[in-house]
Amino acid sequence: MKKKGDFKDKVAWITGASSGIGEALARQLAAEGARLVLSSRKAERLEEARGRCAQADAHICLPMDLAEGEKCPGLARQVLERFGRVDFLFNNGGLSVRALARETCLEVDRRLMEIDYFGQIALTKAVLPSMLERRSGHIVVTTSVMGMMPAPLRSAYCAAKHALHGFFDTLRTEVWQEGIRITLLCPAAVRTNISVNALTGTGERFGRMDRIIETGISPEACAGKTLDAVRKGKREVVIGRAQYRYGVWARRLLPALYYAALKRTKLD
Repeated sequence: MKKKGDFKDKVAWITGASSGIGEALARQLAAEGARLVLSSRKAERLEEARGRCAQADAHICLPMDLAEGEKCPGLARQVLERFGRVDFLFNNGGLSVRALARETCLEVDRRLMEIDYFGQIALTKAVLPSMLERRSGHIVVTTSVMGMMPAPLRSAYCAAKHALHGFFDTLRTEVWQEGIRITLLCPAAVRTNISVNALTGTGERFGRMDRIIETGISPEACAGKTLDAVRKGKREVVIGRAQYRYGVWARRLLPALYYAALKRTKLD
């Protein structure tokens, strides 16, 4: 079992690192002595996040857009040239949606899949060969409880997150004997700007925090539980208030009860 301190001098690449869970992970990993590669689309905000990390000069910012998966091999080469390896890849970046499926244009469905699924896969495939060569590495994927159960207004988001579970659960079976670990994180309502930055059915910015996210746990609490799960080598962990963990089990074991409860869900 991994213990505190295992991140010291390790190289951790974090996507979605300019805010929310990603930035909280960066600060906590830096405090434990990790060297970081911080990525997101917003270069200025990345630099601000790096400045809030301990030993800021030990880390680099590498702006990237997950919608541009074809650039991932070149970015991975830059990281490997700088640090020689990637010990931990935190696939944390992503985008959400707030719209009824029937009102969501196909371009929004495609954009969600491009960022939340194909972007994560492209970066993983760019980093994985170097991990396999060293027979060491840990891939951490921020999916969602939405990757384990459905919820209204999030059809494209749920679809992408379910796809991540399918891909990474399968990848785990192929690489575990070669020293590669994979942890799927399933946060449930974390107080970030995920709903503020979400897309509407027409592709516009949703622009407000929804009531579920507003009552969620803090990004810092989520990051702490994430690192605990990584230390323990967990395959999958649900992070959030108890009712969401119960919801996951209800969906699996008592689906009739789960869907009956969903019928009473307010669509807002």
